[in-house]
Amino acid sequence: MEDTQIIDLFWKREERAVTELSNKYSGYCYKIAWNLLENHEDSEECLSSTWYAAWKTIPPHRPSVLSAFVGRITRRQAIDLFRKKRAVRRPDTHIADLCDEMEELNGVYSVDEEIARKELMQVIEQFLEKLSETDRDIFIRRYWYLDPIREIAKRHKVSEGCIKTNLCRNRKKLQRILQKEGFR
Repeated sequence: MEDTQIIDLFWKREERAVTELSNKYSGYCYKIAWNLLENHEDSEECLSSTWYAAWKTIPPHRPSVLSAFVGRITRRQAIDLFRKKRAVRRPDTHIADLCDEMEELNGVYSVDEEIARKELMQVIEQFLEKLSETDRDIFIRRYWYLDPIREIAKRHKVSEGCIKTNLCRNRKKLQRILQKEGFR
């Protein structure tokens, strides 16, 4: 089913909209949740929360890109669930490393809140457009899809050290751009 048809079902408040959304995007959203939570039950819980949030949000919001919309909701739900679990027990190394990396940009934006300012989004989009295709894929795989470094290294057929260096270099570039634009 096309995204516009799914959105129309939401606007008509037909419960079938959630089923169609799940059928089309459950694999995509599950991967986002799994990369952060690394637990089947938690990932499934995150998907349920995603479908519920989509039901509550559409309408009044009409997303222009449904996959990005539900991906963003899933990511936010996974981060929230991870934080709840983290309060109870110590996180594994993958997640702790990812949180440490994101802390470098903490003054720019917080993963606790959705990036609301359109100007910030434009700066980040411009930054990503200027990166090579490989650098952009590495950056997005790590910070949007939350892929582990070993998977990114395997995907690009390079060492984990090469990926870490690439990510560090590009985080610093983004940080300088954001500081120059007055976001820090």
